[in-house]
Amino acid sequence: MREAASEHRCFGHDEEVAHWMQTLSAPSSGAPSHCAQNGLFAYPAQSNLNGRRLPSFWPGCLRSSCQSSKCNVYSLLDAAALLSTSPLDLSDPSQAPDYTVFSFYKIFGFPDLGALVIRKGSALPFASRKYFGGGTVESVTCTNESWHMRKQNSLHEQLEDGTLPIHSIVALGTAFDVHEKLFGSLERISSHTSFLTNRLYEGLSSLRHANGLPVCTIYKDSRSSYQDASTQGPVIAFNIRNSNEEWVSNAEVEKLAAIRNIQFRTGGLCNPGGIASFLRLEPQDVKRNFFAGHRCGNENDIHEGKPTGAIRLSLGAMSNMQDITAVVSFVEEFFVDSQFQPKPSVSLGAKADFYIEMVSIYPIKSCGNWPIPPGLPWDIRPEGLAWDREWCLIHQGTRAALSQKILPQMALLRPKIDFEGGVLRVRFDGILPPSIPNEVAIPLSLDLASFQDPTPQYSNTCCPSRVCGDPVSAYTYTSPDIAAFFTAALSTPCTLARYPP
Repeated sequence: MREAASEHRCFGHDEEVAHWMQTLSAPSSGAPSHCAQNGLFAYPAQSNLNGRRLPSFWPGCLRSSCQSSKCNVYSLLDAAALLSTSPLDLSDPSQAPDYTVFSFYKIFGFPDLGALVIRKGSALPFASRKYFGGGTVESVTCTNESWHMRKQNSLHEQLEDGTLPIHSIVALGTAFDVHEKLFGSLERISSHTSFLTNRLYEGLSSLRHANGLPVCTIYKDSRSSYQDASTQGPVIAFNIRNSNEEWVSNAEVEKLAAIRNIQFRTGGLCNPGGIASFLRLEPQDVKRNFFAGHRCGNENDIHEGKPTGAIRLSLGAMSNMQDITAVVSFVEEFFVDSQFQPKPSVSLGAKADFYIEMVSIYPIKSCGNWPIPPGLPWDIRPEGLAWDREWCLIHQGTRAALSQKILPQMALLRPKIDFEGGVLRVRFDGILPPSIPNEVAIPLSLDLASFQDPTPQYSNTCCPSRVCGDPVSAYTYTSPDIAAFFTAALSTPCTLARYPP
């Protein structure tokens, strides 16, 4: 719509909107005239970034301003996000938007229908549409002359181009009935979600690291309050910082949340303007991030120490206090630093910009890391750090190496190298069946003679496998206990394999 307009303007805050409407009602001699052509003022009833609910009185103010100066500027309200958890009052045509769009899908889930509600006094612009479709004309010529006669009986007949989705329209009545039986009125849903969101906001805001710094940076508008449903919807947008005030990757948060059956929306949230504003990203920052390889949705979501997106939590009619407790407990479990470890101060001459805080390896590909103990000598081999990605998990059917991208719960597999015991210990920080222990031990030695169990722990020959699509060879462990442990942890038939030296 913006690209099709002859001119456009993006408002940064409410005061700009108020000032613009004042200029419409009393334009100065040097101000551009908006009376010669139609204009459209479009805004969302609820922000899809942080849930802020914008003023509902703007359409009425705009209409009053245009009536005094005889301007042709109409209002368009996007009520899709608002109507999923809140009612919308259109009973007063003098204050109602000229055009209101919303989605039945976002209210009910099914049917997949949207709607355009047109104020009767604002139908004139549709009379000059430059195109038409079947069902909106009474007659049309096809040869020698371009002519058609539009339907004139009702406005909806003039706008319903093509074949209507009859089945979805019929299902809409059932959707209304079922929704009301399950959840009651939208006023009740609004009260319910407002209460829950306030509790979630208080819970996340209260989380502190051991040094007292907040865990969550919440992107809330100064004009909204989580205790006032007229200014704030059931949405919270935030990012997470560690105790050293460093940003935590949204991709990491999303993967860990999936393990706990919590679904976050992360990234740009389809709101580039809001993201740039809250994260203080200048246009040159956005361009620099793009040319550095950032794309919305990829895992490389922190550039030059700044996040490129945010985490969004949205509540609905079916949300409950158990959900709120689960989210707060999740953030507390994985991201609250209970012991503060300040950055070490290391002198590197004139400039001390870089230091090594910790070195970790990943003994099993795509599983958890293991920090190398400070002061412990460590080999650096031609292929990299010793014991790093020495093992992998492979699917028992396809022989392909498993990845955390497909199985996020692999992050809960925590390996630890026990040199004194001569084993790799792997603990699963999730829920396992009672018959499966939460830890398994794998010998570090490749020497078959070192095993006391006469049953071979792994096959004597390398078996073909695939890592990132490339063919590789690896020794596959044949121990049923090892296979049962990893299969139960990931709910996927798999076993452990080791790359040959």
